[in-house]
Amino acid sequence: MKDNSKQITLLDIAMAVKGILDDNLRGKIISQAGSLDSDFTSTTIGWCSDDNIALLDMVETGAILVSKAVYTLRSENHSGPMLVGVDNPRRAFAMILDAFFVEDNKWGSIAASASIDKSVLFDKDKVNIGHNVVIEADVSIGDYVIVGHNSVIKSRTEIKHNVRIGSNCTIGAVGFGYEMSEDGLYEVIPHIGNVVLERNVEIGNNVCIDRAVLGSTFLDENVKIDNLVHISHGVSIGKNSLVIAHAMIAGSVQVGEGVWIAPCSAIRQKLKIADNALVGLGSVVVKDVEAGDTVAGVPARSLSKTK
Repeated sequence: MKDNSKQITLLDIAMAVKGILDDNLRGKIISQAGSLDSDFTSTTIGWCSDDNIALLDMVETGAILVSKAVYTLRSENHSGPMLVGVDNPRRAFAMILDAFFVEDNKWGSIAASASIDKSVLFDKDKVNIGHNVVIEADVSIGDYVIVGHNSVIKSRTEIKHNVRIGSNCTIGAVGFGYEMSEDGLYEVIPHIGNVVLERNVEIGNNVCIDRAVLGSTFLDENVKIDNLVHISHGVSIGKNSLVIAHAMIAGSVQVGEGVWIAPCSAIRQKLKIADNALVGLGSVVVKDVEAGDTVAGVPARSLSKTK
């Protein structure tokens, strides 16, 4: 938790998330965040979705973020916990955790064991580099970037502002691209491209992102990559898309904006996954996916077309 010099009040919380609450509750103190099924105290704050309103009657104290509709219905006659009305309780709870209960990043922190080539371009006061990180030549790093312990950033990688990279990742290594020689042996195709991570990209732990043969492997703004994901050479992922744990995206796949790729999915090389599509849990995608479609299965089929 952050070392707050002043006590957190419900008014502080309501202002941080543009919430509404009764005037007589403004000075109430909040010291911790918790879930509704944990031991709530008078200074705990949690959140409740509209689907679980019955939980409000099971909590006797503390404060709970609820939708403004629920707040209007229940605030006057509710004798249990204090209520704060917000547009989106889960989102508001995340904002509160970030604002009041998460330790600030220590910018300008570079572990002594990190190995950073002298050609790397970055502001040393605006990064957080973990233990045993290796950053090779000709890498550029924007402001407010975090690179977790034991990660390797290979040559020619471009990392823009506010990117988060977890631990044990490899960004920019040679992909699995081979061609058979005249004597029947597979030989690696040189990969002379790069990886570009645009602003606000977040990458979990144990992730591999391969550099392109030519051009770039490209993750656009606000792309989120979960743990244990493999993104192959030449892949392009559009803004605000999410790729979840154990997914594999093969070479030269084009993923549009707002796409959700569920856990354990596999996508064949050179396909197009159009904007706002959803690839279901454990799917094996072997053909293009249309915009807004949901596909699932092995091989993956359109659910909208099978209804």
